Amino acid sequence: MQITRRLEFDAGHRIPDHKSQCRHLHGHRYALEITLTGQVKNLPGQSDNGMVMDFSEVKMLAKTHVIDVWDHAFLVWREDHAVAGFLATLPHHKTVIMDAVPTAENLARTAFEILDRVYQATYGNLIRLERIRLFETPNCWADAFRD
Repeated sequence: MQITRRLEFDAGHRIPDHKSQCRHLHGHRYALEITLTGQVKNLPGQSDNGMVMDFSEVKMLAKTHVIDVWDHAFLVWREDHAVAGFLATLPHHKTVIMDAVPTAENLARTAFEILDRVYQATYGNLIRLERIRLFETPNCWADAFRD
């Protein structure tokens, strides 16, 4: 059985080598969909009876490890020295340094890597992260899957 939980956050970024508008500082209302696979529990009397995983638990883990870290932050590639340097001059600015250019594809892959470790550490083989879908806009998204 597969379940999916959708969460949203706001963040800024730029794609420094982009040929068009995305090379400029800008922001998005991102949406992150987390798809997990597992067996439906048959545990009469337990809160999660009849569920693969309680959606509130999916949300809590994702918020703790991705959403709250990226929400209202500027996501900057570590090699984008001009912007990283500028943001470092702003007192108390929420900046997240990324190992890759913060495209939808790289953000989806990064979120997958983070959450795959989290769900595995919390649930072992009972729950498996199948897909992260990151919407950069309502019409544009990237999917990260297990290799």
